[in-house]
Amino acid sequence: MIRTLFFLAIVLALGLGFMWLAERPGDLVVTFGGYQYQVTLLAAAVILVAAFAAMMISWWIIRGVWRSPYAVTRYFRVRRRDRGYQALSTGLIAAGAGDGGTARRMGKQAAKLISSDQEPLIHLLDAQAALLEGDHTAARAKFEAMAKDPETRLLGLRGLYLEAERIGDRNAARQIASEAANVSPQLGWASAAALEMKTVARDWDGAISLVDARSRAPNADRAVTSRQRAVLLTAKALEELDSHPSAAKTLAQEAHRLQPDFVPAAVTLARADIRLNDQRKASKVLEAIWKRSPHPDVADVYIHLRHGDSTFDRLERARRLRKLRSNNVESELAVARAALDAGEFAEARAAAEAAVRLEPREGAFLLLADIEEAETGDQGRIRHWLAQAVRAPQDPAWVADGVVLEKWAPTSPVTGQLDGVQWRPPMERFGQVIEVENALKSVPALPAAPVEPETLKVDEPLTKALSEAPAPQQPVQPEPARAAEPAPAEEEKRPAFVEDLVEDEEATRPFQPPIPDDPGPDADDDEAENVPARAGSGLRLF
Repeated sequence: MIRTLFFLAIVLALGLGFMWLAERPGDLVVTFGGYQYQVTLLAAAVILVAAFAAMMISWWIIRGVWRSPYAVTRYFRVRRRDRGYQALSTGLIAAGAGDGGTARRMGKQAAKLISSDQEPLIHLLDAQAALLEGDHTAARAKFEAMAKDPETRLLGLRGLYLEAERIGDRNAARQIASEAANVSPQLGWASAAALEMKTVARDWDGAISLVDARSRAPNADRAVTSRQRAVLLTAKALEELDSHPSAAKTLAQEAHRLQPDFVPAAVTLARADIRLNDQRKASKVLEAIWKRSPHPDVADVYIHLRHGDSTFDRLERARRLRKLRSNNVESELAVARAALDAGEFAEARAAAEAAVRLEPREGAFLLLADIEEAETGDQGRIRHWLAQAVRAPQDPAWVADGVVLEKWAPTSPVTGQLDGVQWRPPMERFGQVIEVENALKSVPALPAAPVEPETLKVDEPLTKALSEAPAPQQPVQPEPARAAEPAPAEEEKRPAFVEDLVEDEEATRPFQPPIPDDPGPDADDDEAENVPARAGSGLRLF
């Protein structure tokens, strides 16, 4: 386009020049060899332009004839190269489609038409064809040759890395990825594998350096690199917490600045402050993270902030957490546990039931069972809460690749993946959905005063238990007033095995109807002692 415009500009200039000369008549006189030549200015200009054009055409013809052998050679070379690239393109498409035979044939044809030194993709096509044919030894040889060439080094390392992953050699794969990451940190697969190798070796400084180098890449994800750096700083702070709490505090502060909602970083920072006897700063950090993300680890460190505190002081701090984040299941559970330790069973029960209403899950029902055991010891009620816990969804926990961990870890214990530990329920349970109100109302109310149930002594004869049991044919109607002296009842027929047990015993005692459940404070003590058991807890064997 530019050449066309330039040509038109020259033609326009020549036209304007000839027009200007035509409007101004004049003669040009040239004396040469004793002769005088006279022409007009317009004719002289035309002769001059024609002579210049003839010279250019002559030079083009002479140059074309002189360079014709090179032009012919270049034409055939370009044609041969085009055919080679066409065969290479067809081979790569066949390799991607899984056609090993076509890929191998096109690779040989491309190698004949194009030199492998000029086009490294021929090595890649040969390696892919060898992989499709199952010849992994030849494929590895091709990848090794590519890794030695600066142009195809990364491509060869990628192939060797995939081969190491295929045979399960994790150490070799990490070494290859580390070498590739040193050459090009922006490669995702290389940096991830190299980072995994450094974290498994607990080389936190090297891992942090690798993440920093990756964050400077143009296409780096700033959110991901910031998260990874916070995790690595927290892991290093945990290692320095016991020996160097000041260094641990510095590392945890940077991690907390990068990720304000990251619970392990905040908890590590608070523990470092506690070791430095700065409980005030620790409480501020824990209260701030509790407002954002209520977590049991935060509650545990906050409640046990000062060593030697009484259980009532811990209960007060748990109540403080509930004020900071009300209507939250973790707040209610923290208060319930602290109240249980302090012996405030009513408050513990109320908080645990509030947690069940907010989110019915396993931990809340187990806590209710603990409260029941500590307060009443009623086995029936304890079994009820345990049955609800079995059916309820599980509590969140630190989980990595299906493995439940007791505490947070920077890497997965299964795969070694950085930041592979997540706070979530371990698994889903399939079963009947728990209705909160029914779960709370199905338990009988607590008795006004605990009653010691009478138990049958082992050495008493079986006939005494049978004689004291009410007759099944005659329902008992308890009298509101004082029970009268019952009349002797006729001897009833008993099964044969009972007759064998009775043997020489006398006839059974006369039937005595049981008194109501609550005889009242006005009932005589001597009559209450004559009653063998309460009507609600009588022993029935048949």
